[in-house]
Amino acid sequence: MNIHQMQERIRELKKEKNVCILAHAYQSGDIIEAADFTGDSFGLARKAEKSECGTVIMCGVRFMAETVKILSPQKRVLMPRGEAGCPMADQIDPQMLRQLKEMYPDHAVVCYVNTSAEVKTLSDVCVTSSSAVDIIRKMDAEKILFIPDCNLGDYVRKQIPEKTFKLISGGCPTHARLTVKDIEKARAAHPGAPVLVHPECQPAVVEAADFAGSTTEVMDYAAKSSAKSFIIGTENSIAAHLGLQFPEKLFFPLSKDCVCHNMKITTLPDLLHCLEGVDGEEIVLDDDTVKSARRCIDEMLRLG
Repeated sequence: MNIHQMQERIRELKKEKNVCILAHAYQSGDIIEAADFTGDSFGLARKAEKSECGTVIMCGVRFMAETVKILSPQKRVLMPRGEAGCPMADQIDPQMLRQLKEMYPDHAVVCYVNTSAEVKTLSDVCVTSSSAVDIIRKMDAEKILFIPDCNLGDYVRKQIPEKTFKLISGGCPTHARLTVKDIEKARAAHPGAPVLVHPECQPAVVEAADFAGSTTEVMDYAAKSSAKSFIIGTENSIAAHLGLQFPEKLFFPLSKDCVCHNMKITTLPDLLHCLEGVDGEEIVLDDDTVKSARRCIDEMLRLG
């Protein structure tokens, strides 16, 4: 079976079984072509919430599938590869967060969406990389405990100097690999190409770039810009996807090492096997966890 035949079989099965397939933008192109929706993690969860399908397959990592389940508890949520996790989300657990809340009792807890369902149950507000500045600016709280990404936290803090932030030592190891030296080399190799990075990158990298934004914002910037070439400082699949979407433009990864191995562990055959029911893992959350985790997400939606 070749790629095209496998994609066709996936399309047949998802229609037959009333399944909605979500693919995060860091997934491979063959999976994205077979999916119903692609994009950032929270945007995908909202798409699933509005879908009439009774089953949702998340091609991404665990916290993303959990977010889908939180927003759509009545639906069956599956992952093709249950071991696809997020190193950033694993950097903080409920016990650690409880200790932090005891240390900073006068701080409101703002959790990045890249956290587990259990951590969300102990948080006041959830944010995405694109909404964090707007949401935190609208909060009544003046003191913010931002978890777990100190790089995104620093990016937000610099734009809201009137508030006090406590950051912890956490972040995305994939984006943390990018350096200012990488930017210098890329600019020398591709003169005039704007450098677009994710705010999960180190502060010095964000400062040296021409634009910082979420995956969707980076892609939108490239789509709307009149520039003909771009240096992409986020997971390398984005440069590849943009190259397919806009073949008249050139897209260069900031570093060949900006690869998320957890995202790449899911393959097209894994998706097929999940649909066939011979492999994959169902995400199960108890009612109390869903209800408690939903509160910080609802607060994000209320604020912005």
